[in-house]
Amino acid sequence: MADRRAPGRQVPGARLRHRGPPVLLRRRPARHGVRPGPAASRVPRVAGDARHRRRGGRSRGDGGPGRRRRRAHRPDGWTAARALALVEATWRRVPQIGRQDLFGYLRQNPVDVPGRAGAVTHRGGSLDEGWAAAATRLRRTYTMDYIAHAPMEPRAAVAAWRNDRLEVWTATQRPFAVRAELARVLGVPERDVRVVVPDAGSAFGGKHTGEAAVEAARLARAVRQPVKVLWTRAEEFTWGYLRPAAVVDVGAGARTDGTLTAWEFSCRNAGAEGLLSPYHVEHQRVEYQPSRSPLRQGPYRALAATANHFARETHMDELARTMEVDPLELRQRNLRDPRLLAVLNAAADAFGWEGRVRRADRGFGLALGREKGGHLATCAEVAVDPETGHVQVERVVQVFECGAIVNPDHLRGQVEGAVVQGIGGALFEAVDFDDGVIANASFAGYRVPRFPDVPKLEVVLLDRRDLPPAGAGESPIVGVAPALGNAIFDATGVRLRALPLAPRGVLDHAETGSWR
Repeated sequence: MADRRAPGRQVPGARLRHRGPPVLLRRRPARHGVRPGPAASRVPRVAGDARHRRRGGRSRGDGGPGRRRRRAHRPDGWTAARALALVEATWRRVPQIGRQDLFGYLRQNPVDVPGRAGAVTHRGGSLDEGWAAAATRLRRTYTMDYIAHAPMEPRAAVAAWRNDRLEVWTATQRPFAVRAELARVLGVPERDVRVVVPDAGSAFGGKHTGEAAVEAARLARAVRQPVKVLWTRAEEFTWGYLRPAAVVDVGAGARTDGTLTAWEFSCRNAGAEGLLSPYHVEHQRVEYQPSRSPLRQGPYRALAATANHFARETHMDELARTMEVDPLELRQRNLRDPRLLAVLNAAADAFGWEGRVRRADRGFGLALGREKGGHLATCAEVAVDPETGHVQVERVVQVFECGAIVNPDHLRGQVEGAVVQGIGGALFEAVDFDDGVIANASFAGYRVPRFPDVPKLEVVLLDRRDLPPAGAGESPIVGVAPALGNAIFDATGVRLRALPLAPRGVLDHAETGSWR
């Protein structure tokens, strides 16, 4: 490969042949909590041969001295990356908390959010009466770390202007919202913006916004030619929004026969989805309080319903164990929703709950839930290695009902995919960070489910032709984490109240180093 150099700081490979739009890479700060430095970032001259420069290769600031990003615009990704490596940016750091302080921070930093995303409080009956009637009282706290969407394709976009009209190709879940965002940021009518969404890339709730599209459109207008923007994997992990972390406090009281008398449930930060209990309790208080988040957060498959179901269904299992009642029986006693009773009983039958065989280092757990009109029950079997603490999910049975089924194969695929994705968030996925730096911003450091993690999976679909179709793409994930956590307790006697449950095995949580 020829290395034709011009004066100034050089980038080899400038004569690489490239077909397609020029590529933009941006110098983003490597950590959260930074501001532009006291002086402009230094943008070196990044040179190729004269023909390369005539084709429009250049390095540009983002609107003037001290702006938060720098960008290198080159005719191909390799050259753009080499050019960007030469950009010297100065940032002013603002101290940030680390992962070890996260849950205390969420408690101590409530915020007022207007509208539907704001605080929620639901009350019924008298908690004083409910607690007074309880023979058993149990209070616990559950926590959930941030997790990343980890799509196969990071954020990317191609933008082109033609006669003051903009066309953008980008993998987004909300093309009309991105069109509105582009029109607002660029100051053009929405009718002059077209957004095209390819059928690839994946998102899982992580691509609701149009950052890459806006970046590509701005530069394409500046250089008067089509431009492609491609985020790196590290940028996707660092600057893409995350599933919110959460702290959930739960209290429950029950009579000697297992019927619930009191229920207190308080969720911080995650959200209000799946907040209300499906169990019949006369005396209750349920609330959600938004918190200031140290990291960028946003939608993820099933939203906050995963965190709220994990806390609620784990607590129900703890209550059953405390009362020495079968977890299935305790749920059946406190359900009045016939649809939930139907999926719960069907799951117990398909799994063989009553006839389950006890074996050393194996455990069984179950959970139920409802979200977006979908009703589900999940049963799980796990094996835990007594030497390493490694958790292997052996079997999962999920019964799912979302009204009338239109396409059973597609529905089954949604349920199976949600279960596998849920295993990652349940067992090992977590964003590790300290002082604004994401410590595991790569697939080498961020663990996602792999083929050996996939259990024997049985999906049972209940077709309710008497009911309209309802949500199915997100709801099936919510029962996975509590079912696995309850199964791990059944195998080891170690109760895990934090997601992820066992990123390095159960032994990290056992007080004696062994549960035997």
